[in-house]
Amino acid sequence: MTGHSPSTQLRWGILATGGIAHAFASDLRTAGLDLVAVGSRSQASADAFAAEFDIPRAHGSYEELAADPEVDIVYVSTPHPMHAENARLVLEAGKHALVEKSFTVNRAEAAGLRDLAARRGLLVMEAMWTRYLPHMVRVREIVEAGTLGEIRTVFADHTQRITDDPSHRLNALALGGGALLDLGIYPISFVWDVLGEPTTVKAVARLGDTGADAEVATVMTHGSGALSTTVSSSRGSGPNSAHVVGTEARIDIDRVWYTPTAFTVTAPDGSLIERYESHVEGRGMQYQALAAERFVAEGLLQGDVLPIDESVAIMGTLDEIRRQIGVSYPSER
Repeated sequence: MTGHSPSTQLRWGILATGGIAHAFASDLRTAGLDLVAVGSRSQASADAFAAEFDIPRAHGSYEELAADPEVDIVYVSTPHPMHAENARLVLEAGKHALVEKSFTVNRAEAAGLRDLAARRGLLVMEAMWTRYLPHMVRVREIVEAGTLGEIRTVFADHTQRITDDPSHRLNALALGGGALLDLGIYPISFVWDVLGEPTTVKAVARLGDTGADAEVATVMTHGSGALSTTVSSSRGSGPNSAHVVGTEARIDIDRVWYTPTAFTVTAPDGSLIERYESHVEGRGMQYQALAAERFVAEGLLQGDVLPIDESVAIMGTLDEIRRQIGVSYPSER
């Protein structure tokens, strides 16, 4: 690691230059964070990305980015089958890593990254950006305050009409395709956030022609006795809302619940307890980056919003769902 004092901003690098990397870079600039380098598999792609976001150094390989002495932390934005390899490269180079979700392809890969980061004294963190958004922070406050009473059920969906093209990343098993790891990670992580680890998991799915899951539904029980349901789809656009229902009140999060949005807290008699409106500049991906900087400044190897142990355990839940629906990836066979 390069020698920054805890009060100094981290210097960010971005690994890969796809759509999510563009959104993240834009939000880093919005937040005034120090974006200093980008790495791509081609120099031309790195140069174009650097020019778009006024980034001083563009590297034509991931290895060059990882080796850059001016970089403290790297955002890994490749598709999830590459996360373990790419994040390992970053961590072994002595840099902190913020890794796109889903964190890896399976629990074993996730545990490997967690253990490597711990050995190296580095932060590795899943980029589940939704958890860091202001409306989600407020949802957790309301839940923890007991406003809802005893939570009985949680519902959430992530349903989009994307494509049935068999060559598309979302439908290609070799690229970790399927609705679950790309879309379902959002509602599954949300359920974990509110209710904790599931004690039982039941999953059903509709598979596409390539064998990747096009729709997945789950019903889970949790330690408190609460039930949760989630639905994910890449073939149809649904409400994309989320609901936490308790004995004393419920929270209804507006469409699109996993992005900066509003929510309502309603009593059983229909009376309004609270209406929350989000006021977020950009897409809102900067909040996870600010959290990562805070964790490093405080000398923490994992944060309180989504500890790395929880990211690993969530991958275990996704493994169990895939086992039940019969989806595995070439890299696992």
